[in-house]
Parts: sequence; structure tokens; C-alpha cells
Amino acid sequence: MTGPGAHVRGTRTSDYEFELPPSQIAQLPLPQRDASRLLTVNRATGEIAHRVFTELPSIIAPGDALALNTTKVLRARLLGTRDSGAPAEILLLRPLLDGTWEAMVSPGGKLHPGRRVHVAAGFDVEIVALTERRTRIVRLVTEGDASAAIERHGHIPLPPYIARADTTADAERYQTVYAREQGSVAAPTAGLHMTNALLAELDARGVRRVDLVLHVGAGPFKPVEVEDPAAHSMHEERYELSGTSAEALNAVRARGGKIWALGTTSARALESAVRADGSFAQSKGETRLFVRPPYTFRGIDRLITNFHLPRSTLLMLVAALAGYDLTMRAYREAVNAGYRFYSYGDAMAIL
Repeated sequence: MTGPGAHVRGTRTSDYEFELPPSQIAQLPLPQRDASRLLTVNRATGEIAHRVFTELPSIIAPGDALALNTTKVLRARLLGTRDSGAPAEILLLRPLLDGTWEAMVSPGGKLHPGRRVHVAAGFDVEIVALTERRTRIVRLVTEGDASAAIERHGHIPLPPYIARADTTADAERYQTVYAREQGSVAAPTAGLHMTNALLAELDARGVRRVDLVLHVGAGPFKPVEVEDPAAHSMHEERYELSGTSAEALNAVRARGGKIWALGTTSARALESAVRADGSFAQSKGETRLFVRPPYTFRGIDRLITNFHLPRSTLLMLVAALAGYDLTMRAYREAVNAGYRFYSYGDAMAIL
């Protein structure tokens, strides 16, 4: 029996530790997007099965909805030099209303307000202010359009566990095939497995595709550093669910269909937009929603996701849906079976 004050597994950050051989952290995408492995986890039976991502259309029932995050990754990593000639780096996080940006900088101890980073001829980044969470407010100083300067001189912001420089190939492979609205500093990685052929197959089977947007910030890569997850501060992320998408989701629910989120970003957007009765309306704003056990899902019924970092908010979201014990058992099985982990890694589906 569990007594008063006893630890409930899955409610502490240290519960989400697991061992992963470094060789299983995917450094490159597979030659074909949909060649990834797909681990399926059945919540009702506890069964874990090994499939490939091309089998996804046979898993989603006709009449169900599949929510896709159509955000596009910015070339948000700006490499330059300080006045001294020493290297410096700016990671743009999100634009602010006054034309400035919130950004992470390196080296943080040197880039105080008033300093500049020289990215290219005619393109500097001025440090304007320090925020409470130790990020910076920066101004892009350029002779022309700032967006064009970012696109021309910026780098694809590969996550820190990919231990290499970005390449021309990453400009395509670190985007989903359906990316449209520019604004993310990380890809919605579950969508990286999807191909136009698979989307056409899902359409032909009668699966309803629903678009939404959540612009991904750097928060997903930040481990939870406090033992009580409730004390962790989430970065806000901008999301939008259109009226057309809300109506489509409501129609699927009315017919008894299930709502699948392709990726944790789609899941967070839907959980942020859903109303108390489980219905949807047009919604737009910023979300700091932190989904962790115990949590009652109203917006989604199923989830397709990649494998996430230890002690991460995303792993906690998966555990909130699949259950803590089943999630960690699935992760152990994926490690033992040699699955590839993280952004360019394999996928799992929670049924």
C-alpha cells in the first residue's frame, strides 16, 4: 500500500532517467524519411510491437483525424565574432512586437547589453537587455530586410546532441515536407518521418488531415533541473488553431473518431486550444502548458512521437498519456532493440 506522503512513481524528475548508449543518438537522418522504425505501445493491453513507419496508415482508422504542425524551422543560429575577434553565437528564439528578438547567446558572460556580434558584412546583432531567465533581447542591425539576412547568413539550429555542423542536406531534412509558417528554432521531429506518399495514402484511407501551428522554442531541449517538476518554468510558445481545423476536429469527434497528434508539439497545441467539454474553437496565443502525470487529456486520443531526452518535459508528456510504467518499459525495450533516438531517430505510437 502507498501511505501518506509516499513517492508516486512518475512524479519526480529523477524518475525519468534512463541509460542510452551514445551510439544510439542519431547524428544523421536515414536516406529515406519513412524508413524509420516505429514502436507501437498499446495502453489497453500493455503490448509493445515493432513496426516500420510506412505501416502508419494501417494503424490509423478511417474517419480518425491526424493533426500536423505546419511550422517551419528558421535558420536561427547566427555565428559571428565579438569586437575582440573572438567567436560568438546567437540563437534566435522568438520575435517580439517591437522588432527585437529574444535569444540565447554564447559566451553569456561576455555578451552584455551594448555589445555587438558581427555576423556578416552589414549584419550585426546588438545585445539590448538581459531577461529574468538569462536570455537576451537582441536587435538585428542590417542594411536590408532582417528576414532575408537570417535566411542568407543563418544556420539550421540542430540540437546540441547532434555533434556536427549543419549541412546543406539539413536545410531539407530538418524540415517536415508540409512545413509552411516560419517561426520555429527546432523541428517538430515526429513529422520528419512523414512523406508526401504517406500523406496521400492516409488521405485515400479516409483519415482527416488537420493543420495547426505551434512554433517550437528551445525549451524542449532544456532538461528539468529541479526534482519537483511543478517548479520547472516552461518557455512560452506561439500556437494557432484555425476555425476550419477546429470544425474538422469537432466533426471527427462527433462521428466517434479519434484524434491523433503527430508530435508532442501538435499535442500541446491541441491541449492548449481544447475547451473543457472536449470541443474546439478557433484559438491563437502563447502556451506554457506543461503536460506531466497526472494529467487528463481532452484534446488528443493518440500520439505519434520520437524518443526524448531523459528528464525532459517531452518524456513526461508521453508518460502522462501512456502511463509512467508502460512508457519506461517501452524506452527500455527501444534501447535494447537498438532504436535510434532523438530528432533524427525512430518513432513510437501510443495507441
